[in-house]
Amino acid sequence: MEYFRSEIYPDTETQEEKKNGRIIREFLETIILSLLLFFGIDSISARIRVESISMQRTLYDGNLVVVNKLAYIFGEPSRGDIIIFYPPNPEEDPYIKRVIGLPGEEVHIENGVVYINNIALEEPYIKAAPNYTGKWNVPEGSLFVLGDNRNNSFDSHSWGMVPISNVIGKAEFVYWPPTAWKLLTPKVVSAASP
Repeated sequence: MEYFRSEIYPDTETQEEKKNGRIIREFLETIILSLLLFFGIDSISARIRVESISMQRTLYDGNLVVVNKLAYIFGEPSRGDIIIFYPPNPEEDPYIKRVIGLPGEEVHIENGVVYINNIALEEPYIKAAPNYTGKWNVPEGSLFVLGDNRNNSFDSHSWGMVPISNVIGKAEFVYWPPTAWKLLTPKVVSAASP
C-alpha cells in the first residue's frame, strides 16, 4: 500500500488582514447599495425647489417638494393636481402649477371665477380671485394649468396649454422647511365632466 503525503500550506493571512478585508468589502457593498438606491429612487421621483410666488398660498419660495415621476405613467392627471412640467420655452426651468382644465373641457374665467364647462369651480386654495377674463378649449393630449396666486402667475392664461407629454410628474409633498411639511393632495374641486 502506498501513502501519499500532501503538504499543508500554512494560512499566511493574519486575523488582522482578514478583518481589514471584511471592512473594505462591507464598505464597497454599502457604497454600491447606496448608489443603486439613489439611482432607483431618482428614476421614480425628483426633488424640486420652488423659486417663485406663483403657487402661494399652497407653496412658497424656498419650499422643497418631492415629485412622483410615475404618477401619470400609471394614471391620468386630475383636476387639482399640482404638476411639474417643461414650459413652452424648453430652455427655461420646469414650472409648477395646478391642473384646472382637462382634455375636452372648456375653461372660462370671468368676474374672478373659473368655470369648467359653465360650472364654477370652488377654489379654497387660491390667494386671490383672477383679475383677468378669457375662454379656452382644452384639446386632447393637453392640460390647462394655473398658479394658485392667480394674478402673479405666468401660466396657461398667458401662453396656452401644456402638452401632457411635457409633464414631469405630480408634486406629492413639501419636505422643507419642516414647518411647511404637508401632503399636496388635491383639494376637492368640483366641476362637470365634458
